[in-house]
Amino acid sequence: TSPRTKMAWVSSVNAFRRGVVRTSRASVAVRGLASVSDAPHGLIMGPPGSGKGTMAKRITKDFGFEVLSTGDMIRAQIAASTAIGQQFERIVAEGKLVPADVVMKLVAAELDTRDGQRWMLDGFPRSLEQAKLADDAFRIDFVVNIDVPFDTIVERLSARWCHLPSGRIYNLDYNPPKTAGLDDETGEPLVQREDDKPKTVVDRLNLYNSETKPLIDHYDAKGVLQNFTGTESDIIYPQIQAYMKDVLKL
Repeated sequence: TSPRTKMAWVSSVNAFRRGVVRTSRASVAVRGLASVSDAPHGLIMGPPGSGKGTMAKRITKDFGFEVLSTGDMIRAQIAASTAIGQQFERIVAEGKLVPADVVMKLVAAELDTRDGQRWMLDGFPRSLEQAKLADDAFRIDFVVNIDVPFDTIVERLSARWCHLPSGRIYNLDYNPPKTAGLDDETGEPLVQREDDKPKTVVDRLNLYNSETKPLIDHYDAKGVLQNFTGTESDIIYPQIQAYMKDVLKL
């Protein structure tokens, strides 16, 4: 290992340690937020196709939270060719799972730059092991869990087709192409991405369910979990909005 790589890793570890020292206070349930001097911190969870991204954008706009995606963090590190980014790239190329402690170092270093800010994590933690590491590193005040029936998600994603060259996306239910199977602008054929095919969607949802149930139980036991069940974002979001106002004592 080169001296530069060692220095980069030392920096990451130090950032992690600073985060642990600074936020080692016990987690606080939503009802106790009025006594918390720091800005509130949360998580947003939901299966692929649940509309979680749309909800996160609305929360950002309405309440000033920064939603931090671990996927975006990893891609940024890889693009910048940092020491940790190079390790991520090797792990991904080998088809392996990124170790929980490595992801934790990345998240802790990112949060270390946002002291006193409102933030929500998206995509982390993904396992009970990561959740326990997070508990030791920073405070989580609330967890927004979006619960959309899997049948609805399969139907929603299976209706999605796209024009690959332009990236235009159509939905056969509410935004269909003018001519079935063809792009409106070019007349070229539309395709269904592998991730949107029914069997793939079901497999992804089953994997999500097996990975996140322990997380849901974990945060429910801590008294910080709030579930939002429904099939339409425009119906679910007003409930989230009311909950966030309660969290922030607005």
